[in-house]
Amino acid sequence: MAEPEFHHVPVLPEAVIEGLNIQPGQRYLDATAGGGGHSRLILEADPTVSLVAIDQDDMAIAATQANLAEFGDRVTYWHGNFAEFKPSGAPFSGILADLGVSSVQLDVGDRGFSFRQSAPLDMRMDPRQDLTAADIVNHWDETELANLIYTYGEERLSRRIARKIVDQRPWQTTTDLAEAISYCVPRSYRYGRIHPATRTFQALRIAVNRELEVLETLLKLAPTWLTPGGRLVLISFHSLEDRLVKHTLKDSPDFKVITKKPVIATDAEISQNPRARSAKLRVAERIVAL
Repeated sequence: MAEPEFHHVPVLPEAVIEGLNIQPGQRYLDATAGGGGHSRLILEADPTVSLVAIDQDDMAIAATQANLAEFGDRVTYWHGNFAEFKPSGAPFSGILADLGVSSVQLDVGDRGFSFRQSAPLDMRMDPRQDLTAADIVNHWDETELANLIYTYGEERLSRRIARKIVDQRPWQTTTDLAEAISYCVPRSYRYGRIHPATRTFQALRIAVNRELEVLETLLKLAPTWLTPGGRLVLISFHSLEDRLVKHTLKDSPDFKVITKKPVIATDAEISQNPRARSAKLRVAERIVAL
């Protein structure tokens, strides 16, 4: 079966452009280009702006380059995690980070992000890194696993699931692990609103990609990358990310929060792009130094 094309449908497109407050002749950073959906919106908002597009996924950065080829030297590309980016040149007037996993990453079988099809337990957004989900489920001890699943998955049955994982390892595929989790929880939980393995898979993905750690780094570095008055726009897809963004921005002496409540998708957008259902967008502005 052919791999799906890396097509990025940008969530909350109007809110992103409004939040960035695009200004003529200025420079912007898309820290999670994904396939270039949001990057294209930024470049189309004003013909004089320039952009740096970043992604750690080699499929995504290649798709972004193809998608934005018409914009020529208005775009610069960098392949890597935004937490390791070292900008040069003028500061940015706006930074966007659309956090989380793209639908394409979920759909590509051998990436192992989803249990909808059998795949190796990988989950690396950057295939150059060493740690995989298989390393965690096959080598971490039961207490470490339970703590991980509880903390990053917010899973109340974490100890039961961790015990099952340890008792039946080694694990090879996503579907085998998901099925085992499904049958180790109570029947009422098994047939709930979401699949009983969903939170465990979220926890593994967050751990493999150090998602909260790199988000903390971005939040710490963003004030030094932005010009005074520049905007930071962050889109999160689960409560751990949103909580971190909300409290960091509120407590930061470098930012003024623009969005008192997160911007969420309309019913119309969700009907066209179901991924937008859990998206929460927050905006902050770099405070002008006195």
